[in-house]
Amino acid sequence: MLYYLFEYLTAHGIHVPGMGMFKFISFRAGMSVLLSLIIALVFGKKIINYLRKKQMGELVRDLGLDGQKQKEGTPTMGGLIIIFATLIPVLLFTKILNIYIILLIVSVVWMGAIGFIDDYLKKIKKNKDGLSGKFKVIGQVGLGLIVGVTMYFHQDITVQRKYADAKEVNRNNVEANFMKTEKSTFSTVPFVKNNEFDYSGLLFWMTPEDAQEWAWIVFIPIVIFIVTAVSNGANITDGIDGLAAGTSVVILLTLAFFAYLSGNIIFADYLNIMFLPNMGETTIFTLALVGAVIGFFWYNTYPAQVFMGDTGSLMLGGVIAVLAIILRKELLIPVLCGIFLIENLSVMLQVAVFKYRKRKYGLEYAQNNRLFKMSPLHHHYQKEGYHESKIVNRMVIIGVLFAIICLITLKVR
Repeated sequence: MLYYLFEYLTAHGIHVPGMGMFKFISFRAGMSVLLSLIIALVFGKKIINYLRKKQMGELVRDLGLDGQKQKEGTPTMGGLIIIFATLIPVLLFTKILNIYIILLIVSVVWMGAIGFIDDYLKKIKKNKDGLSGKFKVIGQVGLGLIVGVTMYFHQDITVQRKYADAKEVNRNNVEANFMKTEKSTFSTVPFVKNNEFDYSGLLFWMTPEDAQEWAWIVFIPIVIFIVTAVSNGANITDGIDGLAAGTSVVILLTLAFFAYLSGNIIFADYLNIMFLPNMGETTIFTLALVGAVIGFFWYNTYPAQVFMGDTGSLMLGGVIAVLAIILRKELLIPVLCGIFLIENLSVMLQVAVFKYRKRKYGLEYAQNNRLFKMSPLHHHYQKEGYHESKIVNRMVIIGVLFAIICLITLKVR
């Protein structure tokens, strides 16, 4: 909104000192992360007290973990702090009519609402199972469908690819190194020299023209799968104080960096990556979310004063997935969101191994010989005697390692 105010005043010959800074993405991004952090820190405590007053405390199942029962009554739904602290700066500092910003705002509200309903049913309606799993999946599929259809059909979502034999002659005319703006289903393949992948290539039995026309048949289901998988991965990771928040900050900072580079034609030219017109605005959104999560992290570190609940974890996972998709970096998700993937795999492996051993050796053997002492993986390490803080710190460090690998892909091709 402030950007549009700046444009309006400038168009009418009104020049306010310092207002010209609003034309720079870097300035608005800096202001957004600062404001979101302040909102989360200042109003976070008020929201926590309100949740406590409304008796929105966590009901902890006895899993035999150290310090578990002390968390009984800790307010949940803390994801509301992240949502409010993100949306206010985004509305103030971004071009809110930008299609990418609209998609991201819809993602925050959509997944936040699904998580809120789940938390509401658990705490207010005393339904221990919360929202049925099938309704969560329907909600995630719904968001994936919205994102996939918009990405494929909306005319403002385009790319500019570099000519394969482009030679930079004049830094002031880097546009000449890029092809014309086009609608496409191209994505980025990490660690590959000619690192562009077109989803229409999966329809190999069709002519190139027909494959491009019908690429949505494979593109949209893949988008739906990614949104659902990453959202559930973040939800599973949210099991101990600060884990989901800490790992998400690392992921979001990496995506913010990619957004800035992809939305700047000079950097895109230098790094030989796709230029994504209008993508720079998502840097502002992503950094606003970073500030909000860091502010929430202030209250979520061990011992947590508030839990984000499904309101926060489902939203974070969904938004991270959408960001990766619109940045054409979805194939980096297994590395960038490596912690989410590991946590998800630990649950699937635990179930698969248990069922196999039960069928082969019987129930008693399967119960006494589980693959992990408990899943997800962070609970296994708790059973091993590691303190929550040590588990979180080490997983965040591993997340930083994954992020560095992703950044290296910009040059290792």
